[in-house]
Amino acid sequence: MELRRPRLADKETVLEMMAEFEKFQSPHDGGFWDTENFSYEEWLESNQNQEMGINLPENRVPSIQFVSFDDVGRALVFLNLRLRLNEGLLNYADHIGYSIRPSERGKGYAKETLRQGLQVSKEKNIKKALVTCSVNNSASRAVILANGGLLEDVRNGVDRYWIEVANE
Repeated sequence: MELRRPRLADKETVLEMMAEFEKFQSPHDGGFWDTENFSYEEWLESNQNQEMGINLPENRVPSIQFVSFDDVGRALVFLNLRLRLNEGLLNYADHIGYSIRPSERGKGYAKETLRQGLQVSKEKNIKKALVTCSVNNSASRAVILANGGLLEDVRNGVDRYWIEVANE
């Protein structure tokens, strides 16, 4: 399994994964796109701009959009890594958001994708990563705990975990 930035050559498999999220009306917290007038090429450009901090809305921070691919190149997971947290993100979001393709859940992809995302966090000098999940999402909670998450608190129905990445 490989976690990396999506490329133009990945267009077909990433679009298939996006369509699956839409078909199942499943949240995609690790991947962000607007379904209206969507252009894959513009999405890639927007991802690059977000990573470099170009044209970010006032309340946004630089972030890196990743996709996990299996050994045959099929897109499985979206992961978004925020390179820092502002006050709003600290209280209402996190460093790492991820979402597993609906047909591929329960196969261990989340645990490995989060592990790889934490490695990138370390490379980006993030010492502690905040990762959250709904209090009702036992699968995500297990993934976070398996990656060293320590519960800080629960806010508005969201479990908030910190993971020390300096030791990873």
